[in-house]
Amino acid sequence: MKNKKIIFALVIILLCGILPVNAKQKKEDESYKLAYLNLNWWKTYKDDNLINYMQQAYSNNQDLKMSALKTKQAEQVVKESFAAELPHIGFAGNYFRDFQSSDVRFGDVLINDYKQSNFVLPLTMTYEIDIWGENHLITKSLKKQVEIMKQDERATYIALTSALASEYFNLIKLDKLIQNQEKLVELQKKIAEMTEVKYNNGLCSVTEYLVEKQLYTQFQELLDIYANQRDTIGRQLVVLVGDRNLADIQRSNYDTVSMPQIPESIAAECIQNRPDLLKTEEYIQKIGIDVKVARRDFLPKFTLYGQAGFNAYSLSNIFGSHTFKALAGVMPSLDLFTGGAKIAHLKYSKMEYEKAQQMYEKTILTSIQEVNDSLSSAIKSKKNYAMSNERNDLEKDKYQLMLRRKQIGALSDLDLMRAEENLILADKDEASNKINYIISTINIYKAVGGTDYMKYAENI
Repeated sequence: MKNKKIIFALVIILLCGILPVNAKQKKEDESYKLAYLNLNWWKTYKDDNLINYMQQAYSNNQDLKMSALKTKQAEQVVKESFAAELPHIGFAGNYFRDFQSSDVRFGDVLINDYKQSNFVLPLTMTYEIDIWGENHLITKSLKKQVEIMKQDERATYIALTSALASEYFNLIKLDKLIQNQEKLVELQKKIAEMTEVKYNNGLCSVTEYLVEKQLYTQFQELLDIYANQRDTIGRQLVVLVGDRNLADIQRSNYDTVSMPQIPESIAAECIQNRPDLLKTEEYIQKIGIDVKVARRDFLPKFTLYGQAGFNAYSLSNIFGSHTFKALAGVMPSLDLFTGGAKIAHLKYSKMEYEKAQQMYEKTILTSIQEVNDSLSSAIKSKKNYAMSNERNDLEKDKYQLMLRRKQIGALSDLDLMRAEENLILADKDEASNKINYIISTINIYKAVGGTDYMKYAENI
């Protein structure tokens, strides 16, 4: 009995020791997600409120969490594939009873009708010898899929943080526009009232009076539009941050907003960090591995198998000295005819590889286009801001001149209020162009793949 137990242990060691045991799993490291967030870049906008909402979105946003779960699911698929490379050990006990057996003959020996029970308690062990490395290649292919999912996750981070920052600065812009628009409404109301007095005294035409009244209603409508847009953007920011309990969006004052730098041109190497480009590169490598798998699927497979356990005809004797049973063997297999399925799968994989290469070339072209478009838009936004800033300065100078004229009695209150309106309108244009420029820098950041585009600046 002791010898049989030793044999039993040796069989298990033989089948389980063919492959090295899986390495200890590393503790989950999520520091890469902080790299995706790229707070160092967002700090260049010098806005603590923005950084605070970025951190809240990192903790709360549901899209980020779902993207992370997809990556983790892909990692579990890799582990499942690796498990297929290892030996499989299972237990499948069996009990059956012959109630009425026919005659059984072993040569000249005849066993008449019998009744008996049979208890079988085996460990079954199988292992497909990966001679051609096919199973290992399948695991490598799935690892590439994990890298693809990580790029998708990174793309989600870039898109979300860019959207959050854009909406945040739009909120600041609307604060400024509403502040100016309220001044315009108040001024235009006074102008309309004064024009009404002039009309009643016969000092102006009805057309002039109606124009001022109409302009007042237009200013009021635009104020309502701004207020509605601000409420809408506030609700969108709540979704982006991922906190439904966020009641009030804290933001900086328009006058404290910092304007980042942009280059005149960016080197083409800037696209090398884009998630879609890296994803396409990983996909090409994955499909290349899949082609190898499809080729090796034509080769024969060899499976080691074995059983070790107890076989008895009575429960009381199941662990007796003569009930131990063990066997081992090798089972080669080769598909001789599959109706062309394997050939079709190989051709499909090859065509998918060619398609992936074309996809890669298109991604390069699209990436360069998006970078150039975003940079061109930012340059134009910067010029528009410079011109609106200059125009605003001119309006300030004009207003000061008219204020002096008013002080010496050479200008009416009505004309001075119209000059003040022009000054406020110029200030509105400057505010819009300034925030539009800041948002255009965010679009460059997004186009280059969520990295500091100034590292690729050719001219500043």
